Amino acid sequence: MLPIHVNTISLFVKSLRFNFNPSLTFHILRAASNQITLKELKIDGEINRLCTQGQLIEALDTLKATNTQVEIHTYVSLVQLCTDKRALSAGKFLHTHVFSNGLQSDIFLSTKLVNMYVTCNSMVDARLLFDKIPNRNVFCWNAILRGYAKNGIFDETLRLYHQMIKDGIKPDRFTFPYVLKACSGLLALEDGLEVHDLVISFGLESDIVVGSALIDMYANCGCLEDARQVFEKMPERDIISWSAMIGATVQNWQCDEALKLFQDMVWSGVKPDPVMISTVLPACARLAALYQGMEIHEHKSRNGFQHDIYVRNALIEINTKSGSTEDARHMFDTRPKSGVVSSSSIIAEHSQNAYYDKTLKISQQMKLADVRPNSVTFASVLPACARLACVRHGKEIHNYVIKTGLESNVFVGSALIDMYSKCGSLDFGRRVFDGILCRDVVLWNSMIAGYAQNDHCIEAFNLFRQIQQAGMKPNSVTLLSIVPACARLANLQQGKEIHTYIVKGAFDSEVAVGSAMVDMYVKCGTINIAQMVFDRMPHKDVASCNAMISSYVQNGYSNEAFQLFRKIQQGGMKPDSVTLSSILPACADFANLQLGKEIHNYIIRNGFDTDISIRNALIHMYAKCGSIEVAHYVFDRMCERDVVSWNAIIAGYGLHGDCDIALQLFQQMKNTGIQPDYITFVALLSACSHAGLVDKGWQYFDLMSRDYEIIPRMEHYACMVNLLGRAGLLDEARDFIEKMPIKPAADVWGSLLGACRIHCNVKLAETVAKHLLELKPDNAGYYVLLSNIYATEGRWADVERVRTLMKARGLQKQPGCSWIEVGNSIHEFVVGDKSHPQSEKIYATLANLAGQIKEAGYVPDTTFVLHDAGEVDSK
Repeated sequence: MLPIHVNTISLFVKSLRFNFNPSLTFHILRAASNQITLKELKIDGEINRLCTQGQLIEALDTLKATNTQVEIHTYVSLVQLCTDKRALSAGKFLHTHVFSNGLQSDIFLSTKLVNMYVTCNSMVDARLLFDKIPNRNVFCWNAILRGYAKNGIFDETLRLYHQMIKDGIKPDRFTFPYVLKACSGLLALEDGLEVHDLVISFGLESDIVVGSALIDMYANCGCLEDARQVFEKMPERDIISWSAMIGATVQNWQCDEALKLFQDMVWSGVKPDPVMISTVLPACARLAALYQGMEIHEHKSRNGFQHDIYVRNALIEINTKSGSTEDARHMFDTRPKSGVVSSSSIIAEHSQNAYYDKTLKISQQMKLADVRPNSVTFASVLPACARLACVRHGKEIHNYVIKTGLESNVFVGSALIDMYSKCGSLDFGRRVFDGILCRDVVLWNSMIAGYAQNDHCIEAFNLFRQIQQAGMKPNSVTLLSIVPACARLANLQQGKEIHTYIVKGAFDSEVAVGSAMVDMYVKCGTINIAQMVFDRMPHKDVASCNAMISSYVQNGYSNEAFQLFRKIQQGGMKPDSVTLSSILPACADFANLQLGKEIHNYIIRNGFDTDISIRNALIHMYAKCGSIEVAHYVFDRMCERDVVSWNAIIAGYGLHGDCDIALQLFQQMKNTGIQPDYITFVALLSACSHAGLVDKGWQYFDLMSRDYEIIPRMEHYACMVNLLGRAGLLDEARDFIEKMPIKPAADVWGSLLGACRIHCNVKLAETVAKHLLELKPDNAGYYVLLSNIYATEGRWADVERVRTLMKARGLQKQPGCSWIEVGNSIHEFVVGDKSHPQSEKIYATLANLAGQIKEAGYVPDTTFVLHDAGEVDSK
């Protein structure tokens, strides 16, 4: 093909006098200057024509059919068409074509490609291309900033903005809205103020778009007055600026002011549009102002907005929040055209209100109606899958997410990770996490929480370190996942390191974080530090008090638990179900029946009596306080029972020596279909032990592993030794211990030592004591028990030897202690203690009672006196 001849150009120039065509002129002159053939010129023209008509496939086929390079402006047209159609695969093909023809250095074309990737939600490809562009201008920076801001990756948006400033690129009126959106999303007021200063220095504060973005940023950061000042300084206000200001007031719950601003806007002559109507209607929803809402509804009808999808979405919201859920659903069902916003709105409402089955049903209807979901849709449907443990449906949605190009969206990614984690599919959740290269703190939190909730605490710790190494700052949400992980592992060292981070980051003033730290220290066995953290908390709520009460009860500080419970009531806080479930075991341990009854009354008055965990705690409390009949009454009135309920009542009857009833209850439990657990058999074996039913005990011990595949634990072995020992079968008990498949713990040997005391078997007691003192050399109770056995046989030299050994090891027998509650006050009494303010009257009363007992014929039991004392002293 020959190049265009000079005479052709000459004839063309002459023709311009008669008919000027700018496009044709451009192509002819370009052909002349570059010696482009007519064939090439024709190809460019054909591709441009197809692009103008929106025929992407045909345009690409034409490009593929030629072996020649087309012009840059033709590539630009093709890329723009891919952007408009969100055709990612076609865009990637064009990118390869551009690269193979050496045109990647063209800044305008490269920016168009970045913009195409951003529009198609392919931020990984956008960033890879952006990083390769050598001389980036403000348009190129704006394209990548738009992508990160649109996808909610606000940390990276701000980081790139600062890099842009550092590189000497001057932001323009299009840059600031993206950056301000990032400040708004991160609640980064300090960064927002810096951006505002730069906006002022560039003279852009009066720009409507920039001003509206400033209003939105201040509103999200809770600075409504600053937003109002920006609005009032704007020389001109259009519908965008009015919408921003009204939206700011709605967002900050100034709903009356929002309605007033709407009236001012109408009076100023600005005609509301559908977006404005959909902005002001939520103010009516929050005020439950159906009357004002209907007035605005009439306004939109007069202006022809009655079929606008955004307006209908807002009306759906106002009806839902005003209690008219049927009207909301009717409005959704009768909408003239299915839209993603209305569908997403009704899906979000159902998901937030725990209508998970309906959420999935509406999402299926949306799919059948061929409505393309957005990130809000996925972020609402996936939690429903998680709550219903419907991983199959979740995977279907995941596939749909990939098809729609939203797999790199951090909000959708977080929802996917959360869904997989709650469904126990952590590997899939980790794949989602690893597939998103641009991560924000929300995404990291989702993955850390997933590991922590599934007891993969080591992996949670590793991610906690990685998030800091990545330059991100963990927030309180991160800490509320990682601190419980320390608690589960009882990893005190790791917990202290995180505590240091919490203090440095000033997170210790947050109630939820403080409560988590209290719980962590409790589970690590350091109640003193837990107490210190609790005392230093500036604000305490029921949750933090619950953590401390639970810690007191678990560590045997029932008196302190009662005192804190009284403070909760006196301080105006209302105990919740967790409080009640925590304090009732303390009543059981103290045999504090009076307080237990008061709490039971509180439970009934406040509607907690349907809570199964509280009823279980009541059964346990009444049984241990000696009121087994009341315990059974509570049990009988339960509408629903779980294995804990049955365990509590069986253990209660076993404790009271009513073994027959305990065994009958076990049979009833089996008949109802409740599967016994290892605690059930601890209760049964204990009941057999109290009743001396050796054969029955062996029967249940064998039944446990044979029929229910429950591997015996140390508690079961201790119960069997206690059963055999109480029955006087000491040699059989010793043989049982020696044949145990696991190493006997101190509790097992301790049960046998107690039996040796009952049956006065000194020889075996010495053998057993040897094992015990090797396992627990610091337990004074075992020394005292052995000493009692020697005293029974009158072996005072051995008694003295044991006492000398205790003294050499610095051990002391814990003095006996008892409590009594009088007038809502707990009085504690320790052996030999005279610190009580009424001790003189108390001891005088005791002496009087002792005299009356003696006169009644009582003879003291001096069998277990620890000294070789005279008869009078012994008594």
